[in-house]
Amino acid sequence: MTDATPRPLAFVTGASSGIGLELAKQFAEHGFDLVVVAEDAELDAATLELRQRGAAVSPVRADLTRREEVEKVVAAVRGSGRPLDAAALNAGVGLGGRFVETDVDREIAMVELNCISTMHLAKRVAQDMVTRGEGRILFTSSVASQAPGPFQAVYAATKAFVQFLALGLREELDGTGVTVTALLPGPTDTEFFDRGDLTDTKLGASDSKDDPALVARQGFEGLMKGEASVLAGSVSSKLMGRLAALVPDSLAGKSQKPMSAPGSADG
Repeated sequence: MTDATPRPLAFVTGASSGIGLELAKQFAEHGFDLVVVAEDAELDAATLELRQRGAAVSPVRADLTRREEVEKVVAAVRGSGRPLDAAALNAGVGLGGRFVETDVDREIAMVELNCISTMHLAKRVAQDMVTRGEGRILFTSSVASQAPGPFQAVYAATKAFVQFLALGLREELDGTGVTVTALLPGPTDTEFFDRGDLTDTKLGASDSKDDPALVARQGFEGLMKGEASVLAGSVSSKLMGRLAALVPDSLAGKSQKPMSAPGSADG
C-alpha cells in the first residue's frame, strides 16, 4: 500500500551553496521535495546531495538578473503540477568597496538580483499561494538591512528593500493563509565575502562568522512557526542585529565603517 499523501514542495533560490543549500537541506530533511535554483555549476553537486537526503529534486539553472529567466523559473515551479508549500527567496550577492570606485555594472546586477528578482519571484509565488489559501514565504534579508552600510552602501540598501518588502507583504497577506518570514543572518561563513571583494576587511577576515547550517536551521524553524523576523546565528550576531535596529542611523553607520573599510583587515 502506498502513501496517498504527497510530500510537500519547497522552492529555494541560491541553493547551490551557503545558506541556500543549507535551507534546501532543512526542507529535504523535513519531508519536502524541492525545486532548487542557482546559476553556477555547483547546483549539480547540491542536487545530488539533496537527493541523498530522500527528496525528489528538480534543479533549474537560471540567471535571475534576467527577467525572462525569472519567468522560466516560475514556469518550472508551476510545471511541476504540484502546489507550492514553501518558498525560500535566498539568492543574493554583496559588493564591498568605496562607492566612487566600485563597478557600476556589478552594482546594477546586484540590485537586479537582490531586489528586482526577489520581488518578481515573490509576486508570482504569493499570487499562487493566495489563490490556494496556503503557503509559507521566507526572504533572506540580513542584519545589514538594519543600518547604513558604509563601503557596502548599495548592498545594505538592497537588503533594506528585501526586509521592508517582507514585512509589508506579511501584513498585506494576513488572513490569507500565507505567512511571510524574514531571515536576518549576521556574518556567515559562506562564499559571500570572496565573491563580494570583502576579504580584506575586518568583517571578511573575522574567524567568528556563523555556521550557515545553524542560520538555515533557525530560519527554517522560524518559517514553520510563522515568525515575522528571525535574527539568526550566534548570540553575538543576534545581539548585533538588535542593537543596529535601536541605534540611530548616524551612529550605526559610524560603528560599521571600521569593520567594512577596504584594507581594514590589516589594521
